[in-house]
Amino acid sequence: MTDPATDTRATPLAELHMHIEGALEPELIFELAQRNRIDLPYADLDDLRSRYEFTDLQSFLDLYFANMTVLRTAQDFADLARSYLARAAVAGVRHAEIFFNPQAHTARGVPLREVLEGLGDALAGSEAEHGVSTGLIAGILRDRPVPEADALLTDLVGSGAPLLGIGLDSAEVGYPPSLFVDVFGRARAAGLHVVAHAGEEGPPDYIRQALDLLGVERIDHGIRCVEDDDLVDRLVRDRVPLTLCPLSNVRLRVVDRLADHPIRRMLARGLHVTVNSDDPAYFGGYVDDNLARLRADVGLTDAERERLARNSIEASFASPARKAELLGG
Repeated sequence: MTDPATDTRATPLAELHMHIEGALEPELIFELAQRNRIDLPYADLDDLRSRYEFTDLQSFLDLYFANMTVLRTAQDFADLARSYLARAAVAGVRHAEIFFNPQAHTARGVPLREVLEGLGDALAGSEAEHGVSTGLIAGILRDRPVPEADALLTDLVGSGAPLLGIGLDSAEVGYPPSLFVDVFGRARAAGLHVVAHAGEEGPPDYIRQALDLLGVERIDHGIRCVEDDDLVDRLVRDRVPLTLCPLSNVRLRVVDRLADHPIRRMLARGLHVTVNSDDPAYFGGYVDDNLARLRADVGLTDAERERLARNSIEASFASPARKAELLGG
């Protein structure tokens, strides 16, 4: 029998910080490589899994982008998204706002239409198939040229795809939000939601820039805000959501141990934090795994877990009716 005190499925969750390419499990990598006749540089699954030890964000990104080469067709992207959605439903997720990185695919010759068609097909049937409402957020790779991001936004808006918003991700240090002011201004003018990764490896000032210069509605990660009391006070006052990814933080050495993670202190300060999986195939687990580990290693309580679940729904871009449904209202 499942213990309701440890069953994360007991409360509906929204996942707001998850990269669909980061749900590319080793088994699917090999399956897609065979389908697309791609020779992998790994002898077998064990050889691939042995490489999932990272020293920092860049060491992860190197493997992350290398494995993406197996994604070629709309069917590949649809299969990837359906695999994630099925697993997310088991984890108790009932609403998912999913990042994807168009530039990572177009830069290697995969047409944008293939990416959008495949992901769109899987997401369109998600609520009926899995009970998970969805939205799609295009993540801009901040370490690629700004004019490329500007052109991408034009293509995305012109595609007519049901895009929820845009985000900013990839290697953070040395690529401040200030570089993308014009791109994000255009996105807001087009009616898109805007979010940004900030304060993961980058300094607290990157969080300020994302808020003040890009006008973002959520901060992805944001863990380094705890180094700046004035910033914390502002985030609390303005109720800015922070999409934390605890297992990711450990695997990328943002914190040494999960026991050192400041999530409970952040909750106690009144920050509007949520728990997410980031890149679950690489970082040791999905949302339910993150919550279970927080309970075991940090002492997360039932009340705190309930608050995190409600925070996730409130911080989502779901419709008011969907939020009310998920919150039991």
